Amino acid sequence: MFDIRKTPLDLDELVTAVSDPEAGAIATFIGTTRNHNDGRIVSTLEYEAYPEMAIAEMRKIGDIARERWSLKKIAIAHRIGLVPIGEASVIIAASSAHRVAAFEACHFAIDRLKEVVPIWKKEHFDGGEVWIGSQKGAAFPAGQDGPSR
Repeated sequence: MFDIRKTPLDLDELVTAVSDPEAGAIATFIGTTRNHNDGRIVSTLEYEAYPEMAIAEMRKIGDIARERWSLKKIAIAHRIGLVPIGEASVIIAASSAHRVAAFEACHFAIDRLKEVVPIWKKEHFDGGEVWIGSQKGAAFPAGQDGPSR
């Protein structure tokens, strides 16, 4: 399941999508709108996307994650439009035979999503608004060779 939607995201929906009788672990990541950034009080975030391309890139992320960690399933959903403080803007769920693979796949997926998926966010704050572009960052801390396989 890979989805871009204007409506609130549902964790249970993604967990159900990745459930598998062979999976001993389901890990999830939920990205929520926080009330501050760079010293500003944030009132809301607004997301825009190129949905067809975003979903295609999410599928690629899923394919890479399944290959690297032998996942059973992975699901990624991102919300567009206005996302109020405290609500989920992105949810990732991954299932695998063992917990480490599911955790590492979620970590990889959110970092890669922020790097390559065509989703843009506008931060609304007291006194203005600003678009925030790609948020490139290492999927694993410096000095770490990457995920265990």
